[in-house]
Parts: sequence; structure tokens; C-alpha cells
Amino acid sequence: MTPAASPQGAALSPTALREQVLPGHPAQVHVARAFVAAVLATCPVADDAVLCVSELAGNAVLHSASRNPGGTFTVRASIFDDHVRIEVEDNGGTWDEHPHRDSRSHGLDIVRELGADCGRDGGPLTGWVIWVRIQWG
Repeated sequence: MTPAASPQGAALSPTALREQVLPGHPAQVHVARAFVAAVLATCPVADDAVLCVSELAGNAVLHSASRNPGGTFTVRASIFDDHVRIEVEDNGGTWDEHPHRDSRSHGLDIVRELGADCGRDGGPLTGWVIWVRIQWG
């Protein structure tokens, strides 16, 4: 995933925006999934959004400074008229995405496949916000 500024569509006001701050521990990934599932219960792309947040939250707790003692990550779900935007904000750290030797999909590959657009904002000191926009209709 390459750095990308948030798309202009993200500047639109969502019809609903929810967020939850969670401890940066792998056991909290299922809480992030349940949170997004509840927020998007009636949304036509809820299953895709839950899968994306699972991958993004997993990366936050395994690969970012959120995994350090006292670390947290924040999950945001925004509902718009024709898409949802899922974000996971971590506590920063180095961003080291390297090619995979096998041919199977990995977390960010899955997010890229499901999303109409995705990217990252922030930095190693301020924290990374990894986002995906999932379109419907």
C-alpha cells in the first residue's frame, strides 16, 4: 500500500460515523470485527467491511507501535450514501511492506481487492491511518 491522501469523497459528511479505541492486543481484533458488524448491520457491504477491518486491525496489533505496552488502535466506520469508509489508526512505527514469496493473498492484498480505493495517511511518529472505501450500488 502506497501513501495516498484521502480521496475527496472522504471529505463528504457521512450519514453515520462511529469509532472505538481498543487496546493494542491481538485479542482485540475480534472486538473490532464485532464493532464494525454492529455499526454496519444493515449495510450491503458489511461482510466485506468486517473482513477489511479484521486485516487492518490485525496489522495494527502485530506490526505497529500499537503492540507496545499501553498501545491502542482506533477503528472508525463511516457510512455514506453509496459507500463505507473503514479506518484503523495505530500508534505509528516503521512501515515495512515487502513482497510475498508465495502466490496467496495477504491482508493488504485482500483489502485492496475489496475496496474501491484504499491508502494510508500519517507517519511513523504520529501514527498511521489505513483506510478503505467500499462502494455499493
